[in-house]
Amino acid sequence: MAPMKPLFAVILLLALLAPPAQAFDLNIDFNKLRDVVKSFKPMSEQEEIELGKGIAANLLGAAPLVPDAALQTYVNRIGKWLAMHSERPGLPWHFGVLDTDSVNAFAAPGGYVFITRGLLLQMRDESELAGVLAHEISHVIERHALETMRKGTLAEFAGDTLGQALRNEGSAEFTRIISAGTEVYARGLDKKDEFAADRMGVVIAARAGYDAYGLPATLQTLAAINPKDDAVALMFKTHPDPSERLERLLSAMEGGLERYGDQPKVADRFSRIMQSHTARYVPKNKK
Repeated sequence: MAPMKPLFAVILLLALLAPPAQAFDLNIDFNKLRDVVKSFKPMSEQEEIELGKGIAANLLGAAPLVPDAALQTYVNRIGKWLAMHSERPGLPWHFGVLDTDSVNAFAAPGGYVFITRGLLLQMRDESELAGVLAHEISHVIERHALETMRKGTLAEFAGDTLGQALRNEGSAEFTRIISAGTEVYARGLDKKDEFAADRMGVVIAARAGYDAYGLPATLQTLAAINPKDDAVALMFKTHPDPSERLERLLSAMEGGLERYGDQPKVADRFSRIMQSHTARYVPKNKK
């Protein structure tokens, strides 16, 4: 018989010297354990889309779309062109401009992206719009909001419970889940997710043929706004300081993306669209 290896001998000795099983507390609640395991079940893409659809409806309830079909079509075309150059081109992407003076942008799971009219008015060319939309697209690609929800506001829902509720639109459970998911937009994402979306956003914009410095240009504009201005209150609450984002992003772009700084800004088309929109737009309080 071959000599016993030292490690195995130690393990066997510990097993022989261990107290009887009844000395340990083995009163395991296997129902709870099963629920914990289910809670780690990945959400399907269809469930992600349903969750995003419900959250998007909540966001639109707070601020409706700008009633300008030409502007909405323009932003959708740019957004979908950018999404085609992302890692998830097959999602049913939707883009919209919210009718509010607040300066912000949002991305809900499943491909729902919104930018506010207030932020759009801060921009000077299409590359800046593309940079912001690409940043939001990056959040969807990486499932940043979804992961934040799963760790926080949706943590109480086991995997199967969540999936069943999302397939039962209009139920009380569905409404509760959508409300819990929407809370993320008042709290904001983790800073590291915002920095990551900045880095990925400039890459997507460059792939789509835009000046890679569109997003940095927007961040520079935002950094110059007084943080006490009501229009940027929520953005400053839910995002890292624009100056910090700009500094980190420019550092990350060094040595790799400078050559994409000469790609088109598309200022003329953006200017025509915005001038036409401004001429047609009637503020809500003047209708």
